[in-house]
Order: sequence, then structure tokens, then C-alpha cells
Amino acid sequence: MNLPLFSEVGSQTVLVVDDQPVNLKILGQALSKDYQVLLASSGEQALRMARDQLPDLILLDIIMKDMDGYQACRQLKSDPLTQNIPIIFSTAMDSVEDEVRGLEEGATDYITKPFNVALVLARVRNQLQLKKKTDLLERLVSLDGLTEIPNRRYFEQRLEEEWRRAERGEECLCLAMADIDAFKQFNDNYGHGAGDLCLQKVARCLSSNAQRSGDLVARYGGEEFAVLLPATDLDAGRLVVERLRQSVEDLAIPHRFSPVTDVVTLSVGLACIRVSLDMEKERLWKEADKQLYGAKQAGRNRVHTAWLHC
Repeated sequence: MNLPLFSEVGSQTVLVVDDQPVNLKILGQALSKDYQVLLASSGEQALRMARDQLPDLILLDIIMKDMDGYQACRQLKSDPLTQNIPIIFSTAMDSVEDEVRGLEEGATDYITKPFNVALVLARVRNQLQLKKKTDLLERLVSLDGLTEIPNRRYFEQRLEEEWRRAERGEECLCLAMADIDAFKQFNDNYGHGAGDLCLQKVARCLSSNAQRSGDLVARYGGEEFAVLLPATDLDAGRLVVERLRQSVEDLAIPHRFSPVTDVVTLSVGLACIRVSLDMEKERLWKEADKQLYGAKQAGRNRVHTAWLHC
């Protein structure tokens, strides 16, 4: 049973999981006034939707036929992709022991049936407000202090998420490593203040030219940037990173001390793979680094690419 997005109102998303259509209808209608609502009628479907959609909150029934809520909760909490999504259990079981077990399984709250809609809305609102604050703090610690684009920590987290997503669908994934050419000479001759300004301009340029919503540009360290392109094959990835390289050259930041040309340029190494089970994402890292080294050895200000065979 494929149940679609219930509503597209609001910026936060709630996944409602229940094997009784009447409960899905009641909760869906009540929540859709303020939130985007996803509906799932089984534990298995809930797991798939949670991994694919990453909702802000899951309202999870406990008693279901194929997989009960406790089992679903354990799987959600054991998956790095979904482990931080708050879960509210909903159930007709109303003993103190049942509530304690639900909280021990990892739920953040517990509501009983039959639903008191006002109480459900209040508890959902409280959890989503807390989630919003948590997400804001997470965002702040995930940004690079100088360039204000995602940092290495956040990039590695997203790579893990996108790798697992690509693994489930056996999709292509591209990873690029980019390095500002002769940046040491730039710093040595223009000063570190000018070097910081250069990094900021390059970072903004790369971020604004990574146009698809799923693409990610991060400062990996020093003058090195990482680019993640989900669901992208080698040909499409090559077009993206070539556009990024050209956009940096088009900034025309003066660099009289570069052995390449008289403006700041970028060398890029791109690797692409069709992800499947039992692969190690380190292969992708190593190949992207190898291609970056090749681009620099070949004269810099260029893109080198490679397709990794399974």
C-alpha cells in the first residue's frame, strides 16, 4: 500500500505509521494543517520512507502485523541515517510498564488511543520545536568558521548518508576533491588576510554554482574543497565539476605568482561509482584524491576523472 504525501503545508515533516486506515486519516488530517505529513501502513514501509524522506518526527504505532513498533524503533535507532529522528509511540496499551518500555526502546514520548487530538498536537508541537533547536545547533557546528559553508565533519556525515542511500538503490555517486592552485604562493606574497578573503570568494562561488538541491560543497581543509554529487553518473559529474572549475577562474582573482596563469585557478579530481552492497566508500575517496593529484601533475587548472568499476 503506497500512501503519498498527505499535505505540503509547513516546513517540518511528520511520518505517521499505523496499520489502521482510520487512524492514519485522523492523524493525517489533524497534523496536515501545520506540517507536511507522510503516511505509512506498515513497519517495513515506515523504515523505507524514513530513510528516503528523513522526516523531522515519527508518530509510530506499536501493535502492527508485519513488524511491531518496538522492532521498527530499534531498527531506526540503529541506523546512522535515522537514529536522531525523534519517535512518539502511539498505542492502545496504557500501563505504566508499557510506557516505560517504549521510552527505554528510544521513544521521546508516548500517547495512548483513542486519540485526544489536542493532546497529540501539543506533544507533536513540543517535539518539533525541540527538533528545530537541535537542528539549528547541529547546523552551527557543521559550518566552517571562515567560509561559512559546510565543514569536513558535516561532509563526511552526508557522504555516509548518501552512500547508504545509493547502496540501497544501486545508484551512481560522484565525489570530487578540488584544490586551489599555488595557494601557498598566494598566501606568501599577498598575505594571510588576502588568502582568507580568497578562500571565502572561492567557497561562495563553488556553493552558488552547485545548483542541484542534493549537491554539496564543503571546505575539507586548508585550500581543499570536497564536492558530493548524489545520483550522478560520470558524464554528468564531469559537467558539474568543469563548471565549478571554470567559475573559479572566471572570478579573476589576481595571482601573479601562480605558475599556471595570472588568476586564481582550481584543480579537480572526480571519481564516480555505482554503489552496491559490500563496497567500501574509501575506494571513492582514494580515487578522487588520485585524480586530483593527476590534475596537478598534468599542469593544474583542469579536471581529471575516473569511473570505478565494481
